[in-house]
Amino acid sequence: MTDAVKVGFVPFSTAPRGILVVFCDDSLKLGAATRKVLGSAADLVKRAAATSQFKGKSGSTLDILAPGGLKVSRLIVVGAGKLAALKDNDFLKFGGVAAGKLRAGNDAATIIAELPDGAMKPDQAAAVASGVRLRAYKFDRYKTKKKDGEEAALRADISLAVDDVAATRKAFAPDSHIVDGVITARDLVNEPPNVLFPVEFARRAAQLRKLGVDVEILDVKAMTKLGMGALLGVAQGSTQPGRTVIMRWNGGKRGDAPVAFIGKGVCFDTGGISIKGASGMEDMKGDMGGAACVVGLMQALAARKAKVNAVGAIGVVENMPDGNAQRPGDIVTSMSGQTIEIINTDAEGRLVLADVLWHVAKKFKPKFMVDLATLTGAIMVALGTEYAGMFSNNDELAERLSKVGLETGERVWRMPLGPEYDKQIDSQFADMKNTGTRNGGSITAAQFLQRFVDGTPWAHLDIAGTAMGAPKTEINQSWGSGYGVRLLERLVAEYYEAKK
Repeated sequence: MTDAVKVGFVPFSTAPRGILVVFCDDSLKLGAATRKVLGSAADLVKRAAATSQFKGKSGSTLDILAPGGLKVSRLIVVGAGKLAALKDNDFLKFGGVAAGKLRAGNDAATIIAELPDGAMKPDQAAAVASGVRLRAYKFDRYKTKKKDGEEAALRADISLAVDDVAATRKAFAPDSHIVDGVITARDLVNEPPNVLFPVEFARRAAQLRKLGVDVEILDVKAMTKLGMGALLGVAQGSTQPGRTVIMRWNGGKRGDAPVAFIGKGVCFDTGGISIKGASGMEDMKGDMGGAACVVGLMQALAARKAKVNAVGAIGVVENMPDGNAQRPGDIVTSMSGQTIEIINTDAEGRLVLADVLWHVAKKFKPKFMVDLATLTGAIMVALGTEYAGMFSNNDELAERLSKVGLETGERVWRMPLGPEYDKQIDSQFADMKNTGTRNGGSITAAQFLQRFVDGTPWAHLDIAGTAMGAPKTEINQSWGSGYGVRLLERLVAEYYEAKK
């Protein structure tokens, strides 16, 4: 785990160390505990703000070196904007902003978790701590030396000064496990493909057994026996054998139907015989972002002892173009018995998901299924890199995903499904083709997947624009974002709260 920042909680009365971070609103007002710590330096904030035109806008910062009257090396003031407009997700952002201002190295820092109208609530302070950890993440394990001017990883001992230490620690306990899950997902996406091939991916997923997760790994022989011809067709062109990994967390009532999450895990995608262009192909190590999310999510649920029965299933393969690779024109038989004509071997993710979706739907009969996949470039044409595309056969599930997407900042936008699109993937030789025309490419991919959910309430998230190479944010500076872990963890939590 690439996480070298220690975050702890202390009372407001604790003397600050190293770098001090405080918050103000858009009128530069400070909280009572903050003013007490600053003493005469509170006037320094106003003078420095006037000089630098700092207005306290949400997420803006004022950095004061060696502030007079304080035994700290720097004073960083983070703007919270208009307090009435604050949302829960803003506190995660504030933590990220604060961490972004800390220097790399081993500095200590104190963050006073107070707004002008009073102390942050325990869950708000916990969100600040989570934001610090998410922002501090850096994947540099293969760097043997740093170039001049290259920023090193943040390694700091950070104390959050809070009103109620015990309550904040209690609030942060589950949050910290969610952050761990995000970091796991980021690590998996960032790993090079010569390190993270299908067998190794399965081995890492199996480490969740330490948390009480039941992990079953299906090898080629087992998948052949099950009839997973669609997934195996993708994998057959690689010297690295494919795997399907089934992870089960049984934290709910015995016999209660689980919720299920399925991830596309193409550890490297050349496009197969329909080979991609060389430019940017190195990014295809991230074509397993959906599977990475599912592993991170199952880790988070198990670590926080979620009272839910959950299944996480991933199909992990490489899509390579050797002499044994499947060809355009081949026809494969999926586990469902439906036959698929291969038109383009670069439309491989849906083939992997087809068999895993069917297996999960039939074996576990879940309450609902959500799959995640870096599936189509077409979704980025439609939505850019700010939203994941969401397709669903169930309005309630789609509405819940939209709601928690706004709450977590991992937003989704519902896209259409309809029988009219099926015409594009009808085949004259098989039950269906694996791709349609250029128009509506992300929609026809979802239409394809819908044929393998067997009527189960289902949502498909096309995360091609959000799982890797997405714009950097206050809480993510990594190429692999870990998108989906926080989204789906919140979905599970709110779904079961609503059912109580």
